[in-house]
Amino acid sequence: MIPRKVVIRGAGDLATGVAHRLWRSGFSVVMLELPKPLVVRRTVSFAAVVYEGSIVVESVQAELCSSPDRVNEYFTRKVIPVLIDPHAESLAMLQPSTVVDAIMAKNNKVTGIEDAGLVIGIGPGFTGGKDVHAVVETKRGLNLGRVFYEGSAAEDTLEPGIIDGYGRERLLRSPSGGIFEPLKKIGDLVKAGETVAAVGREEIKSAIDGMVRGMLYPGLEVTEGMKVGDIDPRGESADYKSISDKARAVGGGVLEAILHRYFAGNTL
Repeated sequence: MIPRKVVIRGAGDLATGVAHRLWRSGFSVVMLELPKPLVVRRTVSFAAVVYEGSIVVESVQAELCSSPDRVNEYFTRKVIPVLIDPHAESLAMLQPSTVVDAIMAKNNKVTGIEDAGLVIGIGPGFTGGKDVHAVVETKRGLNLGRVFYEGSAAEDTLEPGIIDGYGRERLLRSPSGGIFEPLKKIGDLVKAGETVAAVGREEIKSAIDGMVRGMLYPGLEVTEGMKVGDIDPRGESADYKSISDKARAVGGGVLEAILHRYFAGNTL
């Protein structure tokens, strides 16, 4: 029998895609987050519970959990518990069979291969067989979702994925440091040149026509150049309530790594 308890570090949109796939597959998932996560695609990120207390993403509910000794209560109610635990101090109490690092730090400094019987790193910054047992590719292309048991995922290019011919133009970035205030809601349709947010007295304008697919929560402190929002050029046909194809593929890679550990006759 496969041990079912999985701890996922991070609860952003990619981590949520992983959690959703594992939860649907019968695993007991616990997620760990920051006290103030800078989550942009918050309608599809379980990190939103830090601000809202509860969120449902594609019929799966997550709630903020106050203590690791209460996670079984949430499992009983068929709810994913999210703990505020940036340093993963709860691992000792939770004793998971699998740890997934999905904080997307690009440079692993916090997760070790000894953290659980199976440790999986998401994206660049990990080395399979060294600091983690397996690495899942996050770069779009033929290898998206591929699992590496030796070596690393592709390096981060810092280039966003292309949607309808737009890449960097889709992103909203802070013009300076300060307090972020959204002026549009996720799901709103906007035009190129339209003001969609502000940092202090500085306006943030959309570079393209489209739908607001993601936006930071109001009142968060941001730094110059930080990603604060996302415009989808597909406009009315955009879907801001569904897990992305990328997140689903990454979730599939994590599921493969777990099955490989317990069914493929490999000890990693």
